[in-house]
Amino acid sequence: MLPISPMPMQPMGGYGSKPPGAEKKIAAGICGIIVGSFGVHKFILGYQTEGIIMLVAWILGLIFTCGIASLAIQIIGVVEGIIYLTKSDEEFVQTYILNKKAWF
Repeated sequence: MLPISPMPMQPMGGYGSKPPGAEKKIAAGICGIIVGSFGVHKFILGYQTEGIIMLVAWILGLIFTCGIASLAIQIIGVVEGIIYLTKSDEEFVQTYILNKKAWF
């Protein structure tokens, strides 16, 4: 008599598996929408220079343009967050993890 496994084994790369790096998609997308002006979504993806640029631009825009430039940085963060969330897992990994596309 053969033992019966309670859960069938799925092969690697089968239904339900995600490519490595896809787990960052949701976090980066939501952070881009909520706190995109601080560049948090850039830091999540490993783009430290771009994250610092967004943070400094937000601070300087707040000081020197009474928030107008900061609003533009926030809009960039929201747009990038939406772009991240609308891409498929494979496309997201290919574009932002493997090819390191830093902006949009």
